[in-house]
Amino acid sequence: MPLTLERPLAIFDLETTGVRIGRDRIVQIGIVRLLPSGERDSYQTLIQPGIPIPAEATAVHGITDADVADAPVLEDVASTLLERLADCDLGGFNCLRFDIPFLAEELHRIGVEWDSTALRVVDVQRIYHKMEPRNLSAALKYYCNKEHDGAHDALADVEATADVLLAQLERYPEALQGTVDFLGEFSGDRQRSPDAAGKLRFDDRGNVCLSFGKYQGWSLENIGRNDPGYIQWLMTKADLPGSTLAVMRNVLSEIPS
Repeated sequence: MPLTLERPLAIFDLETTGVRIGRDRIVQIGIVRLLPSGERDSYQTLIQPGIPIPAEATAVHGITDADVADAPVLEDVASTLLERLADCDLGGFNCLRFDIPFLAEELHRIGVEWDSTALRVVDVQRIYHKMEPRNLSAALKYYCNKEHDGAHDALADVEATADVLLAQLERYPEALQGTVDFLGEFSGDRQRSPDAAGKLRFDDRGNVCLSFGKYQGWSLENIGRNDPGYIQWLMTKADLPGSTLAVMRNVLSEIPS
């Protein structure tokens, strides 16, 4: 295997009721762990989202309300998911922008905190877009000469993603190093926001700032000193994801009064 691992790399994919982090829900998750031994293991489960699955979402992944009627809710499988991801670095296809923040927010919603900020993240989509810009089905065809017959099935997607990652390492041996540290850096995982949903960002001095609105780019401390009413509005009425609010409360609590 061209990938050198110090610990397992957990590649995962979510199928959801939509793409709104904090509002939509997970309906399926698939995980493939690439092990340092070169072996891999897999896990998949449907999840009862607690809300109807819109027709447009079903048109993408094929999962209906009937399919998840008897499935476990997220609370029932959260411990299993975290066990599968424990002591692993993370990987996926567009996972930095979607799967990781979506899962973090959903776990936060049920009272489970999942801090992935110290983990390396290998985003196979970002590697692919830098090397050969297209999508997962095209990547599987291009790198592995396979048709992605199971597109938008969570386990099929992560199996395909794992195959594409290994093929990328074989295709670009001079450009890509087979370590999670290099691939995480190449994926840009250190450029992540302080919150899972990307509503906040760091400035050049490491201060936590807003990434939206009239005070975009302002630090929370600066906004609090100049317009405390706006901070109060953000915390109570702006409909921000719960995990974003938790980061903001933590930052604001450390600002000297």
